Amino acid sequence: MTEMTDGVLHTLFRSEQGGHEQVVLCQDRASGLKAVIAIHSTALGPALGGTRFHAYASDEEAVRDALNLSRGMSYKNALAGLDLGGGKAVIIGDPSALKSEELLLAYGRFVESLGGRYVTACDVGTYVADMDVVARETRWATGRSPENGGAGDSSVLTAFGVFQGMRASAQHLWGDPTLRGRKVGVAGVGKVGRHLVEHLLADGAEVVITDVREESVREILDKHPGGEVTAVVDTEALIRTEGLDIYAPCALGGALNDDSVPVLTATVVCGAANNQLAHPGVEKDLADRGILYAPDYVVNAGGVIQVADELHGFDFDRCKAKAAKIFDTTLAIFARAKADGIPPAAAADRIAEQRMADALAARTAARTA
Repeated sequence: MTEMTDGVLHTLFRSEQGGHEQVVLCQDRASGLKAVIAIHSTALGPALGGTRFHAYASDEEAVRDALNLSRGMSYKNALAGLDLGGGKAVIIGDPSALKSEELLLAYGRFVESLGGRYVTACDVGTYVADMDVVARETRWATGRSPENGGAGDSSVLTAFGVFQGMRASAQHLWGDPTLRGRKVGVAGVGKVGRHLVEHLLADGAEVVITDVREESVREILDKHPGGEVTAVVDTEALIRTEGLDIYAPCALGGALNDDSVPVLTATVVCGAANNQLAHPGVEKDLADRGILYAPDYVVNAGGVIQVADELHGFDFDRCKAKAAKIFDTTLAIFARAKADGIPPAAAADRIAEQRMADALAARTAARTA
């Protein structure tokens, strides 16, 4: 690892975010493993968050990503009602070239060395099969295959949770939680997006889709030949679609930026993608245009709810019932935003921070009693 710059150290220790409790730099020369495990908060419980495997431009970029993502997991888990803190790990390198059984086993040993303070799962570049390998060296791996006692693919409940967020947005804005008769644009119809399309169609919505993978679009159009689903050439065309009620970014982050927001026709943004706001000022730009933003880390929490349940013996119906509460949580955030005169993401942050602060205060009181 190269020496961390002052900028990264500031991100690590800055008091306005409470700082990070622990950051571990991991290296196993034999397998080529270089990884960062960041634990932001254990106020609510062990820090849960996935492992991202990515070819970062620098070690500093990898550390910064782990810090930002782990903080986001603290907030996501708090708002999901989980008794879990926030953590995240990144493995540095191109997974197509570097990933091996030996590397994943070495990584599992590092996770195990933390004694349960960090619980891992899948993220970009890691999959269910990878977690099965990691779990051979640690008890603290979730997102495993059903045959190995895990929950398997978490995209089903991620999509269900986003759908609940859309229903809450419709209730808040139009006074009715149904999407019937609404036009919804879904950008990205991969694992999560394709399930979301099915929920929308079942609720009577008109759906417009796009994806960089033409085969993904064709699969959905072939499944629904009646015209209830249409496709446009790319995301730029989607956000400009006339009569769009809801825009659902379900692919890469940064979808809401200085270029896309001014031309967005939808009145609601609610999607599965992480980190949709390109920078903090974007949410004000949305509000200034009268566009309601459902915070991404609130509505896409179905996946983390699912993998967290593995810690208690996975039960799909129990998970789905928890994910259904995303509807109530999203409504509560909109109500708090209106009452406080702030954007929804700021309201979500306040609710999450209060829950973490209350848990920390209760723990401190118990120690001193």
